[in-house]
Amino acid sequence: MPITRISPAEAAAKLLEGLTYVDVRSEEEFEGGHPEGAVNVPWAHMSAGGMTPNPDFVAAMSALFAKAEPKVVLGCRSGNRSMRAAEALAVDGWGPLFEQRAGWDGVRDPFGKVSEVGWARAGLPVATGQPEGRSWADVKRKVRP
Repeated sequence: MPITRISPAEAAAKLLEGLTYVDVRSEEEFEGGHPEGAVNVPWAHMSAGGMTPNPDFVAAMSALFAKAEPKVVLGCRSGNRSMRAAEALAVDGWGPLFEQRAGWDGVRDPFGKVSEVGWARAGLPVATGQPEGRSWADVKRKVRP
């Protein structure tokens, strides 16, 4: 199934249509700020050695959403992790998938200048913390009760 890369504004429009924003950033990043109403399913976890892949990612997504018609927009900080997450789901037979290409912060050129603003910089609705039922701690209980 194809992965459609969309802008923050297009992602916000998809949420108004009833899709769910799945923030694949780490718990710490999610807590600091995320799209309002987002669910946190980390693609990787922060560790002393950097980022460690989340072995429960696909299982968690399967516990939350229908594989054939997931109705999700995947996003991260800049579009890299969410694209890898979308590719992993596509290999597992998911689709269609929407990936928010500019993520939370935005896409940067090789010199660090923002070339496309992300969700936060676009002024779209933002929340902080670990909302009940949408935090990774709550989601993983559905995978490993």
